[in-house]
Amino acid sequence: MYHFHFGLDEAPFSITPNPAFFYSGDERGEMLAALLYAVEHGEGIVKVTGEVGSGKTMLCRMLDRELPPHIDAIYLVNPSLGPQEVLYAIAAELGLDPGGRRSDEVLRLLNSELIARHAAGRQVVLLVEEAQAMPLETLEEIRLLTNLETAQHKLLQIVLFGQPELDEHLSLPRMRQLSERITHSIFVPPLPLEQVGDFLDFRLRTAGYRGAPLFSREAIRLIAKVSQGIVRRINILADKALLAAYADDSNLVRESHVRRAIRDSNFRRSRFISGWKRFFWWGWFAPSGR
Repeated sequence: MYHFHFGLDEAPFSITPNPAFFYSGDERGEMLAALLYAVEHGEGIVKVTGEVGSGKTMLCRMLDRELPPHIDAIYLVNPSLGPQEVLYAIAAELGLDPGGRRSDEVLRLLNSELIARHAAGRQVVLLVEEAQAMPLETLEEIRLLTNLETAQHKLLQIVLFGQPELDEHLSLPRMRQLSERITHSIFVPPLPLEQVGDFLDFRLRTAGYRGAPLFSREAIRLIAKVSQGIVRRINILADKALLAAYADDSNLVRESHVRRAIRDSNFRRSRFISGWKRFFWWGWFAPSGR
């Protein structure tokens, strides 16, 4: 609606994870590089955690896009799968037909397919989204897939993406075997409030904007404060503030427009991990120490 008014080619603040809008600031580019390294060279399980809307799914999409051609990425996006159902889902993702087979037969089918791909010089990585919502038995079944290996290499690399509740699940005694298989952990923090303006400008420029700064300092400051650095909230508020500015026929998004956007939003106060700023290179990409 406001695209033509502001000289935009497309929506700059869509909440759908579009890799073209990946913001590499606040070490997010380094996080992606760390993920790529872990997938290419790791032999355990990689864990990526962060609060709702912090950018985990965008990292997942970027990882898929940036993987070398010899690595095949498959997805698990349904967190409600049971431990037996998950095997069938993974088989289907690999293009196999598990219909009518027992679970042990599906496991052998998976093993044969992974061995064949390994012999052809290919790797397979399983990207598991919303892992914190999976039944513990399903997570354990996924862990057992790391037992599929040759004499020298794991046949399946696994990356778990989840909210901080995933860490709570992994701390349970019954999940010790899975926890000990995690070789690298990455934490995706909220954006530092002082980087929100740069984030907004990056998204606007990516969407085709070529003019002077579009958000006033007061508007940026208010978006940063209310969003608490959560990327999804920033996008929602910025989009609604642009609409409010368009309705006023204004070429500048002011604090009053952001306040209208806030009134039109319904953010509940989230639980944040205290002290998240301590997560720097060695904090968000570090061996488990086990």
